[in-house]
Amino acid sequence: MDVQTLTFLIVGLTFALYIGIAIWARAGSTNEFYVAGGGVPPLANGMATAADWMSAASFISMAGIISFAGYDGGVYLMGWTGGYVLLAVCLVPYLRKFGKFTVPDFIGDRYYSQTARVVAIMCAIFICFTYIAGQMRGVGVVFSRFLEVEIETGVYIGMVIVFFYAVLGGMKGITYTQVAQYCVMSFAYLVPAIFISMMMTGHFFPQTGFGATLSDGSGVYLLDKLDGLTAELGFSQYTEGSKSMIDVFAITAALMVGTAGLPHVIVRFFTVPRVKDTRISAAWTLVFISVVYTTAPAVAAFARVNMIDTINGKDGSGTAYAEAPTWVQNWEKTGLITFNDKNGDGKMFYTSGSIDDPTSANEVNVDRDIMVLANPEIADLPGWVVALVAAGGIAAALSTTAGLLLVISTSVSHDLLKRTLKPDISDKQELLAARLAAMIAIVISAYFGINPPGFVASVVAFAFGLAAASFFPVIIMGIFSKKMNKEGAIAGMVTGISFTAAYIIFFKFVSPELNSPAHWLLGISPEGIGIIGMAINFIVAAIVMKLTAETPLEIQQMVEGIRNPKGAGEAQAH
Repeated sequence: MDVQTLTFLIVGLTFALYIGIAIWARAGSTNEFYVAGGGVPPLANGMATAADWMSAASFISMAGIISFAGYDGGVYLMGWTGGYVLLAVCLVPYLRKFGKFTVPDFIGDRYYSQTARVVAIMCAIFICFTYIAGQMRGVGVVFSRFLEVEIETGVYIGMVIVFFYAVLGGMKGITYTQVAQYCVMSFAYLVPAIFISMMMTGHFFPQTGFGATLSDGSGVYLLDKLDGLTAELGFSQYTEGSKSMIDVFAITAALMVGTAGLPHVIVRFFTVPRVKDTRISAAWTLVFISVVYTTAPAVAAFARVNMIDTINGKDGSGTAYAEAPTWVQNWEKTGLITFNDKNGDGKMFYTSGSIDDPTSANEVNVDRDIMVLANPEIADLPGWVVALVAAGGIAAALSTTAGLLLVISTSVSHDLLKRTLKPDISDKQELLAARLAAMIAIVISAYFGINPPGFVASVVAFAFGLAAASFFPVIIMGIFSKKMNKEGAIAGMVTGISFTAAYIIFFKFVSPELNSPAHWLLGISPEGIGIIGMAINFIVAAIVMKLTAETPLEIQQMVEGIRNPKGAGEAQAH
């Protein structure tokens, strides 16, 4: 059976599983649609949260970035993992105790202001659409290669699947679908990694193979070979970073704090029965995430060595284009690998530099987003492994897209409509509005998937920066500062997200030619600027608080109550 037939079969079976779960777990009330009825066991919630978290950026793009950036790519591992420690310790138990459906719900009531609620809604929608752009790009990349359709068609197929289980099942359907998606994506990530680790190093566990010697009898360590290859081809050594320490710190901190401020992650912890279950869920989430995250550096290293060897040849003289490996031919059809025979020798050669620059020696351009998906083909693994990876990539992108769409849906139907514009709306009407909002959001997200603003992980990093600059400070101050008032919170959110968004837009879209350390503020890249936005948020909020009216006594007493872990009921609307 050929690879494409296997891909159709395995992907089709996973789609049938997701749709079946959605029908079984369909939501019949707003409580089930928003927070799955508040009865999800911590273990299942941890697995669902891990799936929600391990998006296309984690599954498809993270190892790709590490593969190309080497040591510098480690910031994504550190930042994205560390954020769950912040969540478990500083945020989710208190937010769960508060007992609301959404982050804007918490902000609106804690800061006793409809204006604060609306600002939070706008921030949530902006952040989620930024994040969705990366997910739908991932869906398009997977479908364009493995189902041999246009990227646009792939996005449309993904849109239909997400529409079905997100709109029908809400949080209840999404939760149990994500449990299945985690199983698919983790299996799909580990199987080829184990295969390749055995082939290259003789180690069953990729994590140990990453630091082992090659099994070709040379006695050379994998990372030493990679350092030699990258240096020889004009790249920075794989195990040495080229980023400044301040930028490494800023990106790591922005990703960490952004994780703790992402609305689609926070809302997952409203689905468990008790406050103490939030920390148990966070612990399980870290366990499940670590399965993939500790494997990613090994996958990145294996893929980079095999890619260079198959393009440049074992002797480093180049591979004849007429005899190009199958994986190059397959991915070239998608436009994600391009070849420009500059010297006319009929051979491919990959090195540092630009494929479009006549003075550069580089003749092959490889999109970093394909590295995980192409890895089994590069290593010449069986067709069923290739198909399994395709199913895992689709599961990763769809799981997070569904969670983000739910946040957009609830922000519109519950926070904007029910809590702001039309408080007398019935439960049935609110549920209908939530589904209509999800439908519209899916259509908009499809546009972003077809017209993405960059690499998957880079786009997602921007969403983290926006969350760090807007939600994290206002939630932390809402929990731990009784005196933070509505004026300070609103001013902080607006200035934090405005500064961060303007910085990202300027360097990524307005003047990309200036996007270099020489022009960055304090040497901090757009991926890390969210940490400065967060600082601005805190500072502005504190100044405005000093200049405006004191927080009402009943609000201060409510904040005291949030800090007491006892007495929390189900998540509910008030």
